[in-house]
Amino acid sequence: MTLLSRLQALASPAIGLGCMNLSHGYGQPVPEAEALKALDTAFDMGYRHFDTATLYGATANERLVGKALSGKRDEILLASKCGMAFDPELGRKVIDGRPETLRQQCEASLERLKTDHIDLYYLHRWDRTVPIEESVGALARLVAEGKIGAIGLSEVSAATLRRARTEHPIAAVQSEYSLWTRNPEIAVIEACREADTAFVAFSPLGRGFLAGAIQADTPLAEGDVRRGMPRFSAENLPRNLSQLAELQAVAREHEVTSGQLALAWLRAKGDDILPIPGTRSVAHMRENLAADGLRLAPVTVARLDAMLTPDRVAGERYGEALQAEIDTEAFPPA
Repeated sequence: MTLLSRLQALASPAIGLGCMNLSHGYGQPVPEAEALKALDTAFDMGYRHFDTATLYGATANERLVGKALSGKRDEILLASKCGMAFDPELGRKVIDGRPETLRQQCEASLERLKTDHIDLYYLHRWDRTVPIEESVGALARLVAEGKIGAIGLSEVSAATLRRARTEHPIAAVQSEYSLWTRNPEIAVIEACREADTAFVAFSPLGRGFLAGAIQADTPLAEGDVRRGMPRFSAENLPRNLSQLAELQAVAREHEVTSGQLALAWLRAKGDDILPIPGTRSVAHMRENLAADGLRLAPVTVARLDAMLTPDRVAGERYGEALQAEIDTEAFPPA
Protein backbone atom coordinates (compact mmCIF):
# COMPACT_ATOMS: atom_id res chain seq x y z
CA MET A 1 0.00 0.00 0.00
CA THR A 2 1.40 3.42 -0.96
CA LEU A 3 1.35 6.38 1.39
CA LEU A 4 -1.37 8.03 -0.68
CA SER A 5 -3.58 4.93 -0.66
CA ARG A 6 -3.12 4.62 3.12
CA LEU A 7 -4.25 8.22 3.58
CA GLN A 8 -7.21 7.61 1.28
CA ALA A 9 -8.21 4.56 3.33
CA LEU A 10 -8.24 6.79 6.42
CA ALA A 11 -10.29 9.45 4.60
CA SER A 12 -7.42 11.78 5.45
CA PRO A 13 -7.08 15.29 4.08
CA ALA A 14 -3.90 15.87 2.08
CA ILE A 15 -2.72 18.34 4.71
CA GLY A 16 -1.16 16.69 7.75
CA LEU A 17 0.11 18.02 11.06
CA GLY A 18 3.74 18.56 11.93
CA CYS A 19 3.83 18.03 15.70
CA MET A 20 7.36 19.33 16.32
CA ASN A 21 6.37 22.89 17.25
CA LEU A 22 4.59 21.73 20.40
CA SER A 23 7.86 20.52 21.94
CA HIS A 24 10.79 21.81 19.92
CA GLY A 25 12.26 24.63 17.88
CA TYR A 26 10.17 27.63 18.89
CA GLY A 27 11.13 28.53 22.42
CA GLN A 28 9.63 26.92 25.50
CA PRO A 29 7.55 23.76 24.88
CA VAL A 30 3.78 24.06 25.14
CA PRO A 31 2.63 22.81 28.58
CA GLU A 32 1.68 19.14 28.33
CA ALA A 33 -2.01 19.50 29.19
CA GLU A 34 -2.42 22.23 26.58
CA ALA A 35 -0.46 20.27 23.97
CA LEU A 36 -2.49 17.10 24.57
CA LYS A 37 -5.70 19.06 24.17
CA ALA A 38 -4.39 20.60 20.94
CA LEU A 39 -3.60 17.18 19.43
CA ASP A 40 -6.98 15.82 20.49
CA THR A 41 -8.69 18.82 18.91
CA ALA A 42 -6.62 18.38 15.74
CA PHE A 43 -7.90 14.83 15.40
CA ASP A 44 -11.49 15.96 15.98
CA MET A 45 -11.22 18.62 13.27
CA GLY A 46 -10.03 16.02 10.75
CA TYR A 47 -6.25 15.62 10.83
CA ARG A 48 -5.14 12.03 10.31
CA HIS A 49 -1.46 12.34 9.31
CA PHE A 50 0.67 13.14 12.38
CA ASP A 51 4.43 13.65 12.05
CA THR A 52 6.99 13.53 14.87
CA ALA A 53 10.64 12.45 15.40
CA THR A 54 13.06 11.08 17.96
CA LEU A 55 14.92 14.41 17.91
CA TYR A 56 12.00 16.71 18.71
CA GLY A 57 12.18 17.86 22.29
CA ALA A 58 14.84 15.21 22.94
CA THR A 59 12.13 12.48 22.64
CA ALA A 60 9.46 14.55 24.46
CA ASN A 61 7.42 15.05 21.27
CA GLU A 62 7.10 11.32 20.64
CA ARG A 63 5.96 10.82 24.22
CA LEU A 64 3.39 13.57 23.78
CA VAL A 65 2.07 12.17 20.51
CA GLY A 66 1.97 8.66 21.96
CA LYS A 67 -0.05 9.81 24.94
CA ALA A 68 -2.43 11.91 22.84
CA LEU A 69 -3.12 9.48 20.02
CA SER A 70 -2.72 5.96 21.42
CA GLY A 71 -6.48 5.50 21.66
CA LYS A 72 -6.88 6.53 18.03
CA ARG A 73 -4.00 4.47 16.64
CA ASP A 74 -5.94 2.62 13.94
CA GLU A 75 -7.48 5.85 12.67
CA ILE A 76 -4.27 7.75 11.94
CA LEU A 77 -1.12 7.62 9.86
CA LEU A 78 1.71 7.89 12.36
CA ALA A 79 5.10 9.07 11.08
CA SER A 80 8.34 9.42 13.01
CA LYS A 81 12.06 9.65 12.27
CA CYS A 82 15.37 8.15 13.30
CA GLY A 83 19.06 8.72 12.64
CA MET A 84 19.24 12.11 14.35
CA ALA A 85 18.85 12.42 18.11
CA PHE A 86 19.89 14.52 21.07
CA ASP A 87 22.73 12.88 22.99
CA PRO A 88 22.42 13.88 26.68
CA GLU A 89 25.99 12.86 27.46
CA LEU A 90 27.42 15.02 24.70
CA GLY A 91 24.79 17.72 25.18
CA ARG A 92 24.16 18.04 21.47
CA LYS A 93 22.45 16.57 18.44
CA VAL A 94 24.10 13.56 16.78
CA ILE A 95 23.50 12.17 13.28
CA ASP A 96 24.05 8.40 13.29
CA GLY A 97 22.78 6.14 10.52
CA ARG A 98 24.41 2.88 11.62
CA PRO A 99 22.01 -0.07 11.44
CA GLU A 100 22.31 -0.88 15.16
CA THR A 101 21.50 2.73 16.07
CA LEU A 102 18.43 2.85 13.84
CA ARG A 103 17.11 -0.36 15.36
CA GLN A 104 17.65 0.92 18.90
CA GLN A 105 15.95 4.21 18.11
CA CYS A 106 13.00 2.50 16.44
CA GLU A 107 12.39 0.22 19.41
CA ALA A 108 12.58 3.20 21.78
CA SER A 109 10.20 5.16 19.55
CA LEU A 110 7.67 2.33 19.57
CA GLU A 111 7.67 2.42 23.36
CA ARG A 112 7.30 6.19 23.55
CA LEU A 113 4.55 6.20 20.91
CA LYS A 114 2.66 3.41 22.71
CA THR A 115 2.34 1.31 19.58
CA ASP A 116 3.67 -1.89 18.04
CA HIS A 117 4.34 -0.30 14.64
CA ILE A 118 5.04 3.06 13.03
CA ASP A 119 3.29 3.57 9.70
CA LEU A 120 6.01 5.70 8.12
CA TYR A 121 9.55 5.84 9.52
CA TYR A 122 12.04 8.29 8.05
CA LEU A 123 15.79 8.43 8.11
CA HIS A 124 15.88 11.99 9.46
CA ARG A 125 19.27 12.81 7.95
CA TRP A 126 21.63 10.79 5.81
CA ASP A 127 24.77 10.00 7.82
CA ARG A 128 27.45 10.38 5.17
CA THR A 129 29.78 8.05 7.08
CA VAL A 130 27.32 5.20 6.39
CA PRO A 131 26.28 4.22 2.85
CA ILE A 132 22.63 5.07 2.33
CA GLU A 133 22.05 1.46 1.25
CA GLU A 134 23.15 0.22 4.69
CA SER A 135 20.82 2.55 6.56
CA VAL A 136 17.89 1.73 4.29
CA GLY A 137 18.70 -1.98 4.55
CA ALA A 138 18.39 -1.72 8.33
CA LEU A 139 15.01 -0.04 7.95
CA ALA A 140 13.95 -2.72 5.47
CA ARG A 141 14.58 -5.36 8.14
CA LEU A 142 12.30 -3.42 10.49
CA VAL A 143 9.62 -3.46 7.76
CA ALA A 144 10.02 -7.23 7.44
CA GLU A 145 9.56 -7.57 11.20
CA GLY A 146 6.38 -5.47 11.14
CA LYS A 147 7.83 -2.70 13.32
CA ILE A 148 7.46 -0.11 10.59
CA GLY A 149 5.07 -0.02 7.69
CA ALA A 150 7.06 2.01 5.18
CA ILE A 151 10.40 3.80 4.80
CA GLY A 152 10.89 7.52 4.28
CA LEU A 153 13.93 9.73 3.76
CA SER A 154 14.32 13.35 4.81
CA GLU A 155 16.37 16.10 3.15
CA VAL A 156 17.97 13.89 0.50
CA SER A 157 18.93 14.56 -3.09
CA ALA A 158 17.51 12.82 -6.14
CA ALA A 159 20.75 10.84 -6.51
CA THR A 160 20.59 9.58 -2.92
CA LEU A 161 16.93 8.64 -3.30
CA ARG A 162 17.71 6.59 -6.39
CA ARG A 163 20.49 4.77 -4.57
CA ALA A 164 18.26 4.13 -1.56
CA ARG A 165 15.46 2.55 -3.51
CA THR A 166 17.78 -0.08 -4.99
CA GLU A 167 17.67 -1.50 -1.44
CA HIS A 168 13.96 -1.07 -0.67
CA PRO A 169 10.99 0.97 -1.96
CA ILE A 170 10.84 4.47 -0.45
CA ALA A 171 7.30 5.57 0.41
CA ALA A 172 8.02 9.25 1.03
CA VAL A 173 10.65 11.93 0.89
CA GLN A 174 10.25 14.79 3.32
CA SER A 175 11.90 18.13 2.71
CA GLU A 176 11.20 21.82 3.01
CA TYR A 177 9.00 23.08 0.18
CA SER A 178 7.04 26.31 -0.04
CA LEU A 179 6.62 29.43 -2.11
CA TRP A 180 9.96 30.72 -0.82
CA THR A 181 11.78 27.36 -0.84
CA ARG A 182 11.57 25.80 -4.30
CA ASN A 183 14.63 23.51 -4.01
CA PRO A 184 12.63 20.26 -4.46
CA GLU A 185 11.67 21.44 -7.93
CA ILE A 186 15.31 21.13 -9.04
CA ALA A 187 15.30 17.32 -9.11
CA VAL A 188 13.90 15.40 -6.15
CA ILE A 189 10.18 15.74 -6.93
CA GLU A 190 10.85 14.28 -10.38
CA ALA A 191 12.84 11.46 -8.77
CA CYS A 192 9.96 10.78 -6.39
CA ARG A 193 7.51 10.51 -9.27
CA GLU A 194 9.68 7.92 -11.01
CA ALA A 195 8.70 5.38 -8.35
CA ASP A 196 5.40 6.55 -6.82
CA THR A 197 7.15 8.11 -3.83
CA ALA A 198 5.06 10.77 -2.11
CA PHE A 199 6.65 14.13 -1.33
CA VAL A 200 5.94 15.46 2.18
CA ALA A 201 6.50 19.20 2.44
CA PHE A 202 7.60 20.47 5.84
CA SER A 203 7.62 24.19 6.71
CA PRO A 204 5.11 24.86 3.89
CA LEU A 205 4.40 28.25 5.47
CA GLY A 206 8.05 29.28 5.60
CA ARG A 207 8.23 28.91 9.39
CA GLY A 208 5.37 31.38 9.74
CA PHE A 209 6.75 33.94 7.29
CA LEU A 210 4.22 33.21 4.52
CA ALA A 211 1.37 33.40 7.04
CA GLY A 212 2.43 36.91 8.04
CA ALA A 213 3.53 35.85 11.52
CA ILE A 214 6.92 37.58 11.33
CA GLN A 215 7.50 41.32 11.08
CA ALA A 216 10.74 43.26 11.23
CA ASP A 217 10.24 43.94 14.93
CA THR A 218 8.84 40.51 15.92
CA PRO A 219 10.80 39.25 18.96
CA LEU A 220 11.99 35.66 18.64
CA ALA A 221 12.25 33.70 21.89
CA GLU A 222 15.43 32.10 23.14
CA GLY A 223 15.55 28.69 21.51
CA ASP A 224 13.59 29.77 18.41
CA VAL A 225 15.36 28.16 15.43
CA ARG A 226 14.63 31.18 13.25
CA ARG A 227 17.13 33.25 15.23
CA GLY A 228 19.92 31.39 13.43
CA MET A 229 18.34 31.25 9.98
CA PRO A 230 19.71 33.74 7.43
CA ARG A 231 16.31 34.64 5.95
CA PHE A 232 15.21 36.04 9.32
CA SER A 233 18.36 38.07 9.94
CA ALA A 234 18.20 41.83 10.45
CA GLU A 235 19.86 42.21 7.06
CA ASN A 236 17.64 39.88 5.02
CA LEU A 237 14.21 39.97 6.67
CA PRO A 238 13.23 43.50 5.49
CA ARG A 239 13.95 42.55 1.88
CA ASN A 240 11.89 39.39 2.22
CA LEU A 241 9.02 41.21 3.94
CA SER A 242 8.89 43.71 1.08
CA GLN A 243 7.84 40.86 -1.21
CA LEU A 244 5.23 39.40 1.12
CA ALA A 245 2.76 42.18 0.30
CA GLU A 246 2.27 40.67 -3.18
CA LEU A 247 1.16 37.36 -1.67
CA GLN A 248 -1.10 39.08 0.82
CA ALA A 249 -2.76 41.09 -1.95
CA VAL A 250 -3.63 37.94 -3.90
CA ALA A 251 -4.92 36.34 -0.70
CA ARG A 252 -7.27 39.27 -0.15
CA GLU A 253 -8.57 38.90 -3.72
CA HIS A 254 -9.44 35.28 -2.94
CA GLU A 255 -10.79 36.08 0.54
CA VAL A 256 -8.36 33.71 2.23
CA THR A 257 -5.31 34.19 4.43
CA SER A 258 -1.83 34.32 2.92
CA GLY A 259 -1.05 31.06 4.73
CA GLN A 260 -4.04 29.33 3.19
CA LEU A 261 -3.04 30.61 -0.24
CA ALA A 262 0.50 29.28 0.23
CA LEU A 263 -0.87 25.84 1.15
CA ALA A 264 -3.29 25.87 -1.79
CA TRP A 265 -0.34 26.65 -4.10
CA LEU A 266 1.42 23.53 -2.84
CA ARG A 267 -1.72 21.44 -3.28
CA ALA A 268 -1.89 22.66 -6.89
CA LYS A 269 1.55 21.18 -7.51
CA GLY A 270 0.18 17.63 -7.41
CA ASP A 271 -1.84 15.16 -5.38
CA ASP A 272 1.44 13.53 -4.35
CA ILE A 273 2.58 16.71 -2.57
CA LEU A 274 1.51 16.47 1.08
CA PRO A 275 2.06 19.58 3.22
CA ILE A 276 2.49 19.12 6.98
CA PRO A 277 2.35 22.60 8.50
CA GLY A 278 3.31 22.72 12.16
CA THR A 279 1.82 25.11 14.69
CA ARG A 280 1.35 25.60 18.41
CA SER A 281 -2.10 27.18 17.87
CA VAL A 282 -5.40 25.32 17.52
CA ALA A 283 -6.79 28.29 15.58
CA HIS A 284 -3.95 27.99 13.07
CA MET A 285 -4.48 24.22 12.83
CA ARG A 286 -8.07 24.93 11.83
CA GLU A 287 -7.06 27.66 9.39
CA ASN A 288 -4.44 25.44 7.74
CA LEU A 289 -6.77 22.47 7.38
CA ALA A 290 -9.40 24.66 5.71
CA ALA A 291 -6.90 25.24 2.89
CA ASP A 292 -7.26 21.58 1.88
CA GLY A 293 -10.48 22.42 0.06
CA LEU A 294 -9.12 25.42 -1.85
CA ARG A 295 -8.57 25.00 -5.58
CA LEU A 296 -6.63 27.63 -7.48
CA ALA A 297 -7.12 28.51 -11.14
CA PRO A 298 -4.03 27.97 -13.31
CA VAL A 299 -3.68 31.72 -13.80
CA THR A 300 -3.48 32.19 -10.01
CA VAL A 301 -0.90 29.42 -9.67
CA ALA A 302 1.16 31.12 -12.37
CA ARG A 303 0.96 34.46 -10.52
CA LEU A 304 2.16 32.79 -7.34
CA ASP A 305 4.91 30.94 -9.21
CA ALA A 306 6.39 34.34 -10.10
CA MET A 307 6.53 35.49 -6.46
CA LEU A 308 9.29 34.86 -3.92
CA THR A 309 11.39 33.06 -6.52
CA PRO A 310 14.88 31.82 -5.54
CA ASP A 311 16.59 34.82 -7.14
CA ARG A 312 14.42 37.20 -5.09
CA VAL A 313 14.54 35.59 -1.64
CA ALA A 314 17.34 36.96 0.54
CA GLY A 315 19.34 34.41 2.51
CA GLU A 316 19.82 30.65 2.55
CA ARG A 317 17.22 28.56 4.37
CA TYR A 318 19.78 27.24 6.89
CA GLY A 319 22.92 28.61 8.48
CA GLU A 320 26.25 27.04 7.57
CA ALA A 321 26.23 24.26 10.20
CA LEU A 322 22.71 23.01 9.41
CA GLN A 323 23.27 23.39 5.68
CA ALA A 324 26.21 20.99 5.97
CA GLU A 325 23.91 18.30 7.42
CA ILE A 326 21.54 18.07 4.47
CA ASP A 327 21.88 16.43 1.07
CA THR A 328 19.27 18.35 -0.88
CA GLU A 329 19.96 20.20 -4.12
CA ALA A 330 20.39 23.97 -3.87
CA PHE A 331 20.03 26.84 -6.29
CA PRO A 332 23.20 28.80 -7.06
CA PRO A 333 23.58 32.04 -5.06
CA ALA A 334 21.57 34.91 -6.52
